[in-house]
Amino acid sequence: MEYTLDWLMQNDGFACECGKRHYGLLKDCIIGEGALNRLPEMVQKYGGKHPFVLCDRETFAAAGEKACTLLKEAGIACTLHIISRTKPAPDERIVGEAVMFCGAECDMVIAVGGGVINDTGKILAAARGCTDIYVATAPSMDGYASASSSMEREGLKVSLNSNCPDVVIGDADVLAAAPVHMIRSGIGDMAAKYVSLAEWQIAALLVGDYYCPAVAKIVKESLAVCVENGAAAVAGDKEAVCRLAEGLVMSGLAMNYAGISRPASGMEHYISHILDMRALEFGTPADLHGIQCGVATLMTAEAYEQLAKITPDRKKALAYVKNFDPESWFACLRELLGHGAEAMIAGEYKEGKYDKEKHAARLEKIIGNWDMILQIAAELPSSEDLRAFFVSIGHPTTAEEIGLTPEDTRRAFLAAKDIRDKYVLGRLLWDLGVLEETAALL
Repeated sequence: MEYTLDWLMQNDGFACECGKRHYGLLKDCIIGEGALNRLPEMVQKYGGKHPFVLCDRETFAAAGEKACTLLKEAGIACTLHIISRTKPAPDERIVGEAVMFCGAECDMVIAVGGGVINDTGKILAAARGCTDIYVATAPSMDGYASASSSMEREGLKVSLNSNCPDVVIGDADVLAAAPVHMIRSGIGDMAAKYVSLAEWQIAALLVGDYYCPAVAKIVKESLAVCVENGAAAVAGDKEAVCRLAEGLVMSGLAMNYAGISRPASGMEHYISHILDMRALEFGTPADLHGIQCGVATLMTAEAYEQLAKITPDRKKALAYVKNFDPESWFACLRELLGHGAEAMIAGEYKEGKYDKEKHAARLEKIIGNWDMILQIAAELPSSEDLRAFFVSIGHPTTAEEIGLTPEDTRRAFLAAKDIRDKYVLGRLLWDLGVLEETAALL
């Protein structure tokens, strides 16, 4: 069947062939012309008496000021807080600031902005146990309707369980007026799904991760919507921008259905996270999340093409792991990431990814399923086609275009496998003993 946004939002969920009953959690989604005008209606529908409106300087100008005016005209008192920092980071500081300014009288959160504001609003609403309305100011990422928040905690990029917004509002005029770089970011974040879906299948095959074909199909359909409307959205077409926003919402709902982020993020997201962590620690360049994901998706697609050229060599892989020195690698992580590396290292001591016996067992599975792995990888678009698409919409394709060097992204590629206990391409290449040689070719 073809999934639609309205069908996916049914609050009683749907029974799936995977054995689970999937719930989308999002209750209302209003995307289109004049959508922002319905904000007071949604506040009243969900019983808000005194909402807390959270935005930053730019998103206040884009939609926050009008949101407050609409509430006032409807007789709804609100508390407004504008994050004063330029480009606020998604970390403990912004969450603490939101908590401190959200008064006891506030019974609803209205987050007006992009990914950072949305993620902060979701955490705040979850902590307060109140309704959360998200007013999007740009179609820049796929976390609109997800029930998790991407944050930096103690220097480590983490995905925190939070709230799925009860309502998402995307006004056509606001979304189309967003900086074109942010629209490209949304497309880059969605293009990453080519990789994440392939890696989800491979992880199910090799390490027994839960996999749902229905959820994968939803992500594929939302990806197709975004790619089909990408060029027109970048050109400022309101209808295309709204379709892009709907595709981003569908991707977030798919994550909710699965209960994990696997359908929407993999190796490419972790490369972006490494770049973000370095920027937080050392002030190195960083671009929008979706832009970094797009560049990393192209890099990862190239790595999968290199993967297809090799034949697993049991002797080589076992020797590689035998000679691997975890402490030496941890020193590299500390040099690369500073104090953010400590949480990654602590995770490895807990997870045992480098355990030699576990590796030997995984290696046998890899060798026994090699043809299937290559079949899954073959479903990825070619790096040549992906690059051509990015160029056609003005999306960056190289490290230099986002202020980095090839060495920066190569090191991020090497470290990405350690962000989470999730089986991604970096771990597959490590298991095969070819991680460094593959990275050198990118």
